[in-house]
Amino acid sequence: MCGIVGIVGREPVAGRLVEALKRLEYRGYDSAGVATLEAGRLVRRRAEGKLRNLEERLAREPLQGMIGVGHTRWATHGRPTENNAHPHASERLAVVHNGIIENFRELREELSARGHVFATETDTEVVAHLVTDEMDGGKSPREAVAAALPRLRGAFALGFVFDGQENLLIAARQGAPLAVGYGDGETFLGSDALALAPFTDTITYLEDGDWAVLTREGVEFFDARNAPVTRARLRTQASAFLIDKGNHRHFMAKEIHEQPEVVGRTLAHYLDMSQGCVRLPFDLPFDASKLTRLTIVACGTAYYAGLVAKYWFERYARIPVEIDVASEFRYREPPLDATGLTIVVSQSGETADTLASLRYAKEKGQKTVAVVNVPTSTIARECDAPALTLAGPEIGVASTKAFTCQLSVLACLAIAIGRARGALSLERESALVSQLIAVPGLLAEAIKREPKIEQVSATLAKASDVLYLGRGASFPLAMEGALKLKEISYIHAEGYAAGELKHGPIALIDESMPVIVIAPHDGVYEKTVSNMQEVAARGGRIILIADNRAADEAAIDFHAVVAMPAMEPDFAPIVYAAPAQLLAYHTAVIMGNDVDQPRHLAKSVTVE
Repeated sequence: MCGIVGIVGREPVAGRLVEALKRLEYRGYDSAGVATLEAGRLVRRRAEGKLRNLEERLAREPLQGMIGVGHTRWATHGRPTENNAHPHASERLAVVHNGIIENFRELREELSARGHVFATETDTEVVAHLVTDEMDGGKSPREAVAAALPRLRGAFALGFVFDGQENLLIAARQGAPLAVGYGDGETFLGSDALALAPFTDTITYLEDGDWAVLTREGVEFFDARNAPVTRARLRTQASAFLIDKGNHRHFMAKEIHEQPEVVGRTLAHYLDMSQGCVRLPFDLPFDASKLTRLTIVACGTAYYAGLVAKYWFERYARIPVEIDVASEFRYREPPLDATGLTIVVSQSGETADTLASLRYAKEKGQKTVAVVNVPTSTIARECDAPALTLAGPEIGVASTKAFTCQLSVLACLAIAIGRARGALSLERESALVSQLIAVPGLLAEAIKREPKIEQVSATLAKASDVLYLGRGASFPLAMEGALKLKEISYIHAEGYAAGELKHGPIALIDESMPVIVIAPHDGVYEKTVSNMQEVAARGGRIILIADNRAADEAAIDFHAVVAMPAMEPDFAPIVYAAPAQLLAYHTAVIMGNDVDQPRHLAKSVTVE
C-alpha cells in the first residue's frame, strides 16, 4: 500500500526522499510527491504515475530543503490524480498518510462549517485541516497533533512537517506500520526498514497508538495517552539485501528463479536433515496432543497457501482444519476455544485483515502461530510463535517466492504437529522429510521448463478467459495459478476443483478456451484424467502440467504439456507452483504489462 518516508537532515533531502520511495515501489502506487521547507516555507512537488514523473518535475523545479516528507500513493479515496497525490497541505503543514480515516466525512463537514476549504477528494486532507484547526486555536504543532489523533478513526500512519519548523517532523501510527531511524545528526521516518536501509541500520518501530517527535537531536516517543515512553532500538539487516533485478528483466522473474535457494534456506531452518525429522526453531506454545481444531486465516495468495496446508494438517496431524479469508473471519464471529490453534499467514506481517483476525483469536483465548516473512512486523511481534519464512524481500507485487516459502513452513508445521499428536510414526516423518529435502532441487528442475512455458504463454496471451483445474492439494494451486494470471495479465481466469467441472464450468468450454490442468501423478490422478477427457470431448485446449508418466497414461491429444520432473506427490504443490507462476509471468510480458507493479494492486495491504 502507500509508502511514507521522511528526513530531518543536514543536506538537501528531496533526492534522498525519492531514492527511499523507490525502495517502496514494491508496495504498488499510482502517484507520488514530496514536501520540503524552502527557507522555512512549505513547498510541494507532486506527480501522477510513476516516480520517474516526479523525478522529472524535480529536475525542472528543484528543492533544496533539509527537512521533508515523501509519499507513494495507492488510491483509496479519490482518483489517482496529481491533485489527490500526497503530501496534502494547509497553509501551516504538510502531511503524508498510509491507511484510511473512516470518519473523514463527519470531520470534513465539521471543519467546513468552521471555514476550512478542501481542495481534494481524499480523506487525508481532513487530517491536515484538523491539525491546522488545533494550531489556529493557539496550540503548538506537538499539542495540535496530540489533540487531533484521538479524533481519527481507522488504520493509519502519518508524517507531518510544519511551515517555519525546520527541525521538527511528527509521526503517528494506528494500525499501519511505521518506523523511525537514527543517523549522525539526522533522523528518518519510513513505512518499513527497507525504505530506511540506505540511511541507517538502527530503527525503532512505533507501536499501535504511538506518536513520535523527530528532530536532528533524536526521537521522543509518546503513547496513545500522550505519556512519554521508551521503545526499543533494533538493528536491521535490510541494507544487506541488494534490491535489484540482477540479470532478470523484472523482479518477479528474479524472485521466481530465487525459489530453489530461498525454499532450501527456509527448509534448512526447520529440518534436521541428518536425523530426518522436523526440528522447529521455536517451542510450540500449546500442547499438540490436546488440540481439537486448527483455524488458518489469510488473504490472497497466503490464503491459497493455507488451503494447500489444510490437506497436510488433516492428513499428517489428523486434526480438523477450518480456513477463512481474513476479511470475513472476525465479522463471522466464529466460536473459538482454548483447545484450538489459529495460524495466520502473511508475507508482510502487516496485512490489516489478518492482523485483526490474529487479535480476535487472541481475545478468544487461542494460541496463535504466524507464518510471516518479516520478523519485525506487527503480526510477528503479537503472535505467540512466529514461524518465519526466509524468502528475503519480495519486491514484485504478485507473490512468488513468499508463497513457496509459506508452503514449506506450513508443511514442516503439519509434520511437527502430527508427530507431537502421535499421528505420524518416526518412519513416516523421515519419509516426508526426505521428500521435503528434495524439493529445492525439483524446483530448480521445474524452472528449467521455462522455454516451453514461454511458448505456451503465447496461447494464453490471446485468450479472454482461462480455466485452471486440479484435484486434492492441486485444487488450491489451480486457484493460485488463476490468481497470478489475473493479477498481472488482466485475463479473466478461474481455478476449480476438477471434479466440479461438470457442475457448471463445463458450459464455458469451447475451442477457444485454454484449460490448464495441474496434475501430479498422485492418488486422484485417474479421476483428473476423466475430467480432462470431458474437456477434450468439447474441444477445449488442454495445457497439462504433469510428469511424462502422467501425460503418457492420459492418452489425450493435449494442446501442450509442461513436462515436470518425476517426484513423490505429497509436496508437489511447492514444485508445481513454479510453472504456474511462469505461465502468468510470460503471458503478461507478451502482453506488454507492468509485471512488477500491476494496476490497482498493492504489495502490503494495510487497510481493511
